[in-house]
Amino acid sequence: MDSQHRPSPDSEQQTTSKKNRRGIGAIGWAVIGAVFFGSLLAIGILPRLSQKSELQAAVKEASTLPSINVITPRRATGATKLELPGNVVALNQTTIYARSTGYLKRWYADIGDRVQAGQLLAEIDSPDTDQQVLQAKAEVVQAQANVSQTRANLAKSISDLKQARANLLIARQSWQRWSVLVKQGAVPQQDADTRYATYQANLASVEAAQNTINSDSANIKAAQANAYASQANFQRNTVLQSYKKVTAPFAGVITARNVNTGVLISAGNGNTSNSNSTSNTNTSNSSLYTIAAYDNLKVNVSVPQSLSQSLQTGQTAQITVRELPQRVFTGKVIRTSNAIDPTTRTLLTQLEVQNLDATLRPGMYANVRFAINRTNPPFVVPDSALVVNAGGTQVATVTKDHTVHYQKVAVGRDYGTEVEITSGLTGNESLIATPTVDETEGLRVQPVAQRK
Repeated sequence: MDSQHRPSPDSEQQTTSKKNRRGIGAIGWAVIGAVFFGSLLAIGILPRLSQKSELQAAVKEASTLPSINVITPRRATGATKLELPGNVVALNQTTIYARSTGYLKRWYADIGDRVQAGQLLAEIDSPDTDQQVLQAKAEVVQAQANVSQTRANLAKSISDLKQARANLLIARQSWQRWSVLVKQGAVPQQDADTRYATYQANLASVEAAQNTINSDSANIKAAQANAYASQANFQRNTVLQSYKKVTAPFAGVITARNVNTGVLISAGNGNTSNSNSTSNTNTSNSSLYTIAAYDNLKVNVSVPQSLSQSLQTGQTAQITVRELPQRVFTGKVIRTSNAIDPTTRTLLTQLEVQNLDATLRPGMYANVRFAINRTNPPFVVPDSALVVNAGGTQVATVTKDHTVHYQKVAVGRDYGTEVEITSGLTGNESLIATPTVDETEGLRVQPVAQRK
């Protein structure tokens, strides 16, 4: 029974071989699984380890870079107030010169007096001009008499011509009748010749009378031209005589009087001698008076080039003066020079302001305030961010790779602690808040946003 159920040696070897193969297969699969999971783990961990080392290196490098406070430029508001100094000047101001030579007879207006257009300011005693007027008037009378005489001569010449033509007609008819009688033998040939000579003499008389009329007509034209010239000379001297009275050309205020009674005045330049001027000048003056219109005044303002395009004709502005703190005057832009001054880079602008009560005075210093709406307002940065050197006005920027780069900019209005940048920035730059000589071009730095 035992011998029947005992396995043979061959079967035992087969069984052992099968068990060994089962053991080796399990170990193989375990090794393969371990390798597979190890690969997956390596794929996930190695990049993290690499990133971690790079981050540690970057942190180590950043810890060694200098920290720099940076700011971002901000956009200015579109509506802004522009306050500029202005100079008050008269809308119409002129100096008055003498046109008549003589001595000042009397003056009627002094400095500070308000005068109307055409008002008498002074009188000049000019006897030479008076005599020239009388002489010119006599020449006019003489020229007119000459014209009358020439016309009378012409009338007489016309009458003589008529008489000569009548005599010529009678002489011709007589000669013709005697010519017939000679042919008939009734009268001798000598009598006919006598009638013919008389006819020729009357014909010559008619031609002479006609020439006299032509000459008299020419004399009349010459006499009339002479009369016109005499009349023009008389009118000229009459106008010069009217200049003995000095009048105001327009309504305004006398700002200077440079003459006194009795001074000698030369026509054309208004020079005076030994005058005690009330305008603080004791030397010879080139004018009798200076007059300025006060009802309307001008205010001259120099507008910066950066804001010149924002001003328009007709725009209003508020005008104040320090001496009148409670008064605010309204001015209107009437014109500009339409050209930028190359020296100051400003645009000369003129405003007109009403001054009916004569409160404002020419020569005053005024503050002019404009309300301006800018369609493309500039950027604003602290003035500490600017660097001014041989390269011009610049700002120090920090690029994306953390290096320093100097950017050239154009500066606009200065607000004291801040300035406008009109060109050179896009608005996305990181600016070093307070650059120093240590921040050189290309230097690597660690930017730190500055708290506001």
